[in-house]
Amino acid sequence: MKRKDLEGSPHGELFPGARAAAFGGRQTMLNHVVLDHGVTVPEHSHPEEQITYVLSGRLAFQIEDEVCEVAAGEAVWIPGGATHAVRALEPSVVLDVFSPVRPDLLERFGG
Repeated sequence: MKRKDLEGSPHGELFPGARAAAFGGRQTMLNHVVLDHGVTVPEHSHPEEQITYVLSGRLAFQIEDEVCEVAAGEAVWIPGGATHAVRALEPSVVLDVFSPVRPDLLERFGG
């Protein structure tokens, strides 16, 4: 068994204004992300599928050609390989779930 206090763990800089702490198993991982108001995570893609659950705040996602706002208590699914970006409409905290594991994030933000 592994366990980690994601909220209490040191968070590294993901992008300016975005900090993350990660925790992973064999096939799935979590990324706890804190976003400052107005920060934009630039357009990118990765082969892993992603579900983002908003713990607090409000975000604007662009996933391929779709744009949607997601608020606290809501989640959005991003298929593997889909181009996406996100902007924090207010200070926000999210939990990103990736499958399979993203080794790049685990290496940068903890295990």
